Formats: sequence, C-alpha cells, structure tokens
Amino acid sequence: MKQSRNKLYSVMFIACLAGYIWIYYVLLGNHNGNKSVEVCLIKHFTTIACPSCGSTRAVILIIQGKYLDALKINPLGYLVAMIMIFVPIWIIIDLGLGRKTLFVFYHKVELFLQRPQYSIPLILLILIIWILNNIKGL
Repeated sequence: MKQSRNKLYSVMFIACLAGYIWIYYVLLGNHNGNKSVEVCLIKHFTTIACPSCGSTRAVILIIQGKYLDALKINPLGYLVAMIMIFVPIWIIIDLGLGRKTLFVFYHKVELFLQRPQYSIPLILLILIIWILNNIKGL
C-alpha cells in the first residue's frame, strides 16, 4: 500500500501530539504526588518490561536536564525525545514550503532498515535494552 505524504504527516503529528499530552499528564501527576500510570500492555499482562519501558521517565529526565539518568533508565528515551522535538517542526516546514523532505527521509530510513547488515544489529540492540530493562526491574 502506497502511503501519501499527508497521511504520514497526519499520523506522525497526532502521535507527537499524543506524546506531548502524555508527558504533560505524567508531569502533572508527579506534581500532585500521584504515582506514575502504567501504560505498557506487555508489562501489565506479563509483568515483563518491554524494550520501551521507561521511555516516558527517560524523556521527563531529559526535560529536567538529568541526561545521564535518562540514559540509565532507557536510551530509547533520547530517540523518542528527538522525534517529539524535530518531527512536528519538520512537518510544519514541509507543509509551509510545499515540500516532502520528511516523507522522502522516512522512506529512505525504511529502506535502510530493511538491509540485514543494519537491521540485525539494531534488533540485537533492542534485545539488549529489553534484557537490561528487566534486569533493572522497570
């Protein structure tokens, strides 16, 4: 199925917006003394942390300037934070200038990740993060 630029941009923008709302909700909850809400369905049903468990906490630590702590919690938090910062800006610039540079970049990354020499090491990295998340008890 061929994906259109506007459909991809809509999905990415909505995902980033949902991420901003979630981060705000978690930060607001922490200020009110509430415990963090568990959203990981894998952890909820299996009690095993998934590779992305701790990403929200890592992003919040990045926002607070605690960069090393964020890296210790989950290095994927940095990827999430970069996506949440740059993708909405990139979408706005592309739409404003009538371009599709993010769309082209997305498809180039997709093709890049289909190559075994790149996908296998990344899969191994995700597996290592998954194992470490469970050792840390996230």
